[in-house]
Amino acid sequence: MPSLSNARVLIVATDGFEEWELFGPREILQKRGAEVVLASLKLDPIQATVHDDPGKTIRPDLIVDDANADDFDALILPGGVRNPDHLRLHRNVIDLIKAFDRQGKPIGAICHGPWLLVEADLLRGRTATSWPSIRTDLRNAGAHVIDDASVTDGHIATSRKPDDVEAFTNALIDLIEEIPEVEIIDHPSELPA
Repeated sequence: MPSLSNARVLIVATDGFEEWELFGPREILQKRGAEVVLASLKLDPIQATVHDDPGKTIRPDLIVDDANADDFDALILPGGVRNPDHLRLHRNVIDLIKAFDRQGKPIGAICHGPWLLVEADLLRGRTATSWPSIRTDLRNAGAHVIDDASVTDGHIATSRKPDDVEAFTNALIDLIEEIPEVEIIDHPSELPA
């Protein structure tokens, strides 16, 4: 199992993300030694919301087009209403989420963030949670929806709201620490005869 201090975690967000749903997991993961990278649609600072009011801004580290699932151990999709609603219209974002899924890497989506999992068709047959107003969308996408602070099904963790950030982040950390390490072996031509 990899240690969290060796993990690289990607957060994908744009304007309108719920402030604590990005800054909370980011802070918790960084304090535990993980490297956290923020990708967005552009490199200009993005604006948070605190419910419907403007919040902090943060400058992304890279654009989504330059992000590769191979380079990261986990993905976080914060909520806020506008953030995932805008991101789900971008094929490159959905393709990146699907790449994490194909590799079986941990994906965490909180609040309205599961809209992106719906768009990527990753919730069919899974148990999940979200902000109450989008639970019908999750059900229509084939998810079994429950009302818990954090729900893990396979390599996907979902959560309801900013108050659940700690439970959400802990669930994601558990998934990261369960990833099997890859055993590096010598190339067959280098093995002794």
